[in-house]
Amino acid sequence: MSFHLQLAARPCSPASEDSSLTWGSRHRHPICVNSTKLCSVAAISSPLKLASIPTKLSSNSSSSSFRCFAALSPELKSTLDKVVTSEKVILFMKGTKDFPQCGFSHTVVQILKTLNVPFETINILENESLRQGLKEYSSWPTFPQLYIDGEFFGGCDITLEAYKSGELQEVLEKAMCS
Repeated sequence: MSFHLQLAARPCSPASEDSSLTWGSRHRHPICVNSTKLCSVAAISSPLKLASIPTKLSSNSSSSSFRCFAALSPELKSTLDKVVTSEKVILFMKGTKDFPQCGFSHTVVQILKTLNVPFETINILENESLRQGLKEYSSWPTFPQLYIDGEFFGGCDITLEAYKSGELQEVLEKAMCS
């Protein structure tokens, strides 16, 4: 089973004078920004669906720029709860298990492959809202993020140390038998 998250932007509705269409450096699609929300639609395919991910924005009173301050919407939290419990082992990473796009993600993938454990990956580079929301969801600021049996296990350093000590093998064995 694989998960694929996509971000598709749509214009804010109704249009207002304080709305602007922006091509952000991290966005492949135009994002409409106004003083109350970032209008975007994210879809997660097979088996879960995620409808709208509104992201609250805050304006800096000394300028007209906006910044994101609440990445984890109730809808995203609910979806993440379902995703992390849908498989025994889920890795949120940069890239895919077949094509990791960061050395830390590559390291965790290699550890899991070495242990011959079945696992699913989700590419956080495909969705900035997911990427930011996961940081809040796990209270962990970096990627990759490994979830075992629905619980956050750790990032690359923790996973590597647990692998070296044998703790990771024990946790995975317990999860596979539950």
